[in-house]
Amino acid sequence: MAWTTTYDLDAFQAAAGAFLRARPVRHTVLLTVVSSLAAAGSGRYGDQPPLYGWWRAPSGAIEGAYIRTPPHPPLLSAMPAEAADALARTLADADRPAGADRSRVTGVNGARPVAEAFADAWERRTGETRGVDHVQRLYRLATPTPSGPVLRGRARTATTADRDLLLRWYEAFGRDTGALPGDEAARAVDDRLSHHGATLWEVDGEPVATAAVSRAVAATVRVSLVYTPPRLRGQGYAGAVTAAVSRAARTAGAERVLLFADLANPTSNALYQRIGYRPVEDHLRLTFTP
Repeated sequence: MAWTTTYDLDAFQAAAGAFLRARPVRHTVLLTVVSSLAAAGSGRYGDQPPLYGWWRAPSGAIEGAYIRTPPHPPLLSAMPAEAADALARTLADADRPAGADRSRVTGVNGARPVAEAFADAWERRTGETRGVDHVQRLYRLATPTPSGPVLRGRARTATTADRDLLLRWYEAFGRDTGALPGDEAARAVDDRLSHHGATLWEVDGEPVATAAVSRAVAATVRVSLVYTPPRLRGQGYAGAVTAAVSRAARTAGAERVLLFADLANPTSNALYQRIGYRPVEDHLRLTFTP
């Protein structure tokens, strides 16, 4: 079956929304991206309009979806290998107008099996080769009450008065991790503040760490943007603020609380497991090079 693509978010949600919500853990990133686009508009992740697509199996059921928010690589749902192969062919052909010397798709993002299946097809179609940009492990909170360190201080919800501080910290987070390119840090700050999704840990009135949480979709939220300034690291503040936002999410009714950790950072992976998170699956972001 062929892929259906559109720039219409409403059409995408009508066609693929139920498929994505039926697996809210494995589709957490697509669901939160859709939620942010619905709230903030098509410019949430960049100046070019997002492209959406879904794949219908011979049975008629939707079994695959993707979102492309330039300049970010396509973000893939779980899907059969034949759907990943067909999507790679579709995007490769669409991105190679006459005279073009390389594809405008520069990578792919998704769970390991689907990302690798797409990359296999992409290499066959284009002759380009893959490289691993990063590997992240998806975790799910397994305990009713996350057990963060017992520290001095308290958590509080960030407000617009904290915007400048959060912007500095998000920009530093982006430099540390390679995330939040361009003006994405400012967009991320405004998005979190718009739904009270940023939390600060304070000691004697001084903010010492932050963590954010996504909008709830299908009773699922994801913790992200956990950051402590370098001079304050090693004192347990990241664990404290992560546990605080996780508890708050559970109290607010979230049935599933998730987060990603970079596998290249053993400290953060160990920290989240101490709090009560357990591994679900690995996600890859691959880059393509001529």
